[in-house]
Amino acid sequence: MSISATLSNALSGLTAMQRSAETVSTNIANATTEGYGRRAVDLSSAVLGGVRIDGIRRETDEALIGDRRLADAGVGYSAQQTAFYQKLEETVGIPGTAGALGTQIAALETALAQAASTPSSDIRLGDVLTASQDLAGAFNRISDGIQDQRMAAETRIETEIGNLNQSLQRIADLNGQIRTQVASGRDASGLMDARQQQIDQIAQLVPIQTHQRDNGQVAIFTTTGAQLVDATAATFGFAGAGLIVPEMTLQSGALSGLTLNGQPIATQGAHAPIAGGGLQALLDTRDNWAVTAQAELDAVARDLVERFQGVGTALGNPGLFTDNGAVFATTDEVGLAARIAVNPVVDPDQGGATWRLRDGLDAAAPGLTGNSSVLNAFAQALSTPRTPASGQFSARAYSASDLAGALVSDIGAARQSAEADQSFATARHQSLYTAELGTGVDTDQELQRLLLIEQSYAANARVIQTADEMIETLLRL
Repeated sequence: MSISATLSNALSGLTAMQRSAETVSTNIANATTEGYGRRAVDLSSAVLGGVRIDGIRRETDEALIGDRRLADAGVGYSAQQTAFYQKLEETVGIPGTAGALGTQIAALETALAQAASTPSSDIRLGDVLTASQDLAGAFNRISDGIQDQRMAAETRIETEIGNLNQSLQRIADLNGQIRTQVASGRDASGLMDARQQQIDQIAQLVPIQTHQRDNGQVAIFTTTGAQLVDATAATFGFAGAGLIVPEMTLQSGALSGLTLNGQPIATQGAHAPIAGGGLQALLDTRDNWAVTAQAELDAVARDLVERFQGVGTALGNPGLFTDNGAVFATTDEVGLAARIAVNPVVDPDQGGATWRLRDGLDAAAPGLTGNSSVLNAFAQALSTPRTPASGQFSARAYSASDLAGALVSDIGAARQSAEADQSFATARHQSLYTAELGTGVDTDQELQRLLLIEQSYAANARVIQTADEMIETLLRL
């Protein structure tokens, strides 16, 4: 081999080692960067000798990343479900805690018993009025809390749809840039890192699968087959509502569904295009879980109203608890918990009088102050077991407090189930995420590679130094 060929080979080796050292340093610097794929320099022997740099290879385990993204979607769904039921349970309250629905029923039972023992006491009658108003107010507050959760979900849906469309368009743009870079033989690893970050953001909202295309591009589909990105990006549509009340539902047309490229898509069920991710959980909050919770609360409110119909008043007149002051109609149950109110005829602030709690709601004038029959009838109405006319409760008779307890129990069971699902989803995600980290940058191995690169660099430098000494020796001859 000639001296010039030796110098050329050694110089190519120095260049290769320099590029390898730069790659190792980049790997170490980005060891904790989300979405970063480890780089490796591809080297081969040149035809005329020396080392040729074939390119920079981005090393990732796409199958593992795909599984982790599905786990991301599962965590997003279960976390939202758990948060909903935890907030709902907190809003309804555990019996015995201040402000809880069960606590308010117990307070009314106590107030009625005390008033019945001293029916002549205006203070005790006032306590019954206050306890009744507090109980109605608890129903109103819980109903408002459920609708607040629906409205919060509605707002987030609108925000996340905007973020989703933005990410899909960015991925499509990055696909185009990567295609250009790869086709021209340039390194597109940085663009691929940016694309992976965008895809990971989408995966938290919608379960997705990616498919490799030519020149480094990827196509993205939902797990149910809806195309999100291929040659172009799909566009989701959604029209948010400014206010949500119990009567507004997706089925009634009062709330917006989703569109994909202008076409309506299903938002519920296992075969919905977005099924299984954080976006689906937000829609389920608005259209499923909260609607069911409102219906169960309305059923308890209906039971309370119907218990007092015909008690202390003529049948057909409003009882102690009313539908916003009027007689409750069974065809108007939706949203009753938001409208339930104490009959104004017993409220001095509304032109009524508390003595009607003792003498009857239809009484035109005060009666005998020692008469406790109406108060006892009110107390009996609360404690008498009766089968609820609506709701998904067990087909058995409940007292008012028992029915409130059943409502809390059902919510608690749903919360526990959601927490169990979240624990499983989180454990699965953590396992896959840890495995993914294991395929990423290992700083110890990178430092070992750097030592080998340093040795190779020194060897090539030594070859050049030896060639230089040989040339000097020949020149001195």
